[in-house]
Amino acid sequence: MEKINDNKGFRGAFITTFGTVFIAELGDKTQIATLLLTAQSAEPFVVFIAASTALISSSLVGVLIGRWLANLVSPERFNYFAGLLMVSVGVLIGVQAMNSILHKTISP
Repeated sequence: MEKINDNKGFRGAFITTFGTVFIAELGDKTQIATLLLTAQSAEPFVVFIAASTALISSSLVGVLIGRWLANLVSPERFNYFAGLLMVSVGVLIGVQAMNSILHKTISP
């Protein structure tokens, strides 16, 4: 089975993964929740440790599932299904948004 970015090695995989996750996490619900928890608790170090541990744990789940799937499915098929899932989620969110807009417009 072919690995993605096999020629990059450790450094390339680290930089790509760090950059992708860092950018994806900026300004998301988790960062906002962490900001609010820090302001409420006045314990920034404790919130940092707890949030970091949670992110590491959820990333571990992703890595383990990704490794398991890599052994079952070819990269091409995985990319196809991942793309299909992303498009499906986008359509679902769009439908929900349209329903919300229509209900607010129609309701008094």
